[in-house]
Amino acid sequence: MNEKIYKTISIAGAGSIAVGVVALVTGVVTGVLSIVCGSVLLKRRKDVTF
Repeated sequence: MNEKIYKTISIAGAGSIAVGVVALVTGVVTGVLSIVCGSVLLKRRKDVTF
Protein backbone atom coordinates (compact mmCIF):
# COMPACT_ATOMS: atom_id res chain seq x y z
CA MET A 1 0.00 0.00 0.00
CA ASN A 2 2.73 2.45 0.93
CA GLU A 3 4.60 1.74 -2.30
CA LYS A 4 1.61 2.78 -4.41
CA ILE A 5 1.32 6.06 -2.51
CA TYR A 6 5.06 6.68 -2.86
CA LYS A 7 4.97 6.05 -6.63
CA THR A 8 1.92 8.28 -7.06
CA ILE A 9 3.54 11.12 -5.13
CA SER A 10 6.78 10.70 -7.09
CA ILE A 11 4.98 10.91 -10.43
CA ALA A 12 2.98 13.94 -9.30
CA GLY A 13 6.14 15.68 -8.09
CA ALA A 14 7.98 15.00 -11.33
CA GLY A 15 5.03 16.27 -13.34
CA SER A 16 4.87 19.46 -11.30
CA ILE A 17 8.57 20.10 -11.82
CA ALA A 18 8.20 19.53 -15.56
CA VAL A 19 5.27 21.95 -15.79
CA GLY A 20 7.21 24.53 -13.78
CA VAL A 21 10.23 24.30 -16.09
CA VAL A 22 8.04 24.67 -19.18
CA ALA A 23 6.29 27.70 -17.67
CA LEU A 24 9.63 29.28 -16.76
CA VAL A 25 11.07 28.79 -20.24
CA THR A 26 7.91 30.12 -21.87
CA GLY A 27 8.00 33.23 -19.67
CA VAL A 28 11.65 33.94 -20.43
CA VAL A 29 11.14 33.52 -24.18
CA THR A 30 8.07 35.76 -24.15
CA GLY A 31 9.93 38.44 -22.20
CA VAL A 32 12.92 38.40 -24.55
CA LEU A 33 10.69 38.61 -27.62
CA SER A 34 8.78 41.53 -26.10
CA ILE A 35 11.98 43.43 -25.39
CA VAL A 36 13.33 42.79 -28.90
CA CYS A 37 10.08 43.84 -30.60
CA GLY A 38 9.85 46.94 -28.42
CA SER A 39 13.38 47.99 -29.25
CA VAL A 40 12.70 47.56 -32.97
CA LEU A 41 9.58 49.72 -32.65
CA LEU A 42 11.49 52.42 -30.77
CA LYS A 43 14.26 52.31 -33.35
CA ARG A 44 11.80 52.82 -36.22
CA ARG A 45 9.39 55.24 -34.55
CA LYS A 46 10.30 58.04 -36.98
CA ASP A 47 9.07 55.93 -39.90
CA VAL A 48 5.60 55.48 -38.39
CA THR A 49 2.97 57.96 -39.56
CA PHE A 50 -0.64 58.21 -38.46
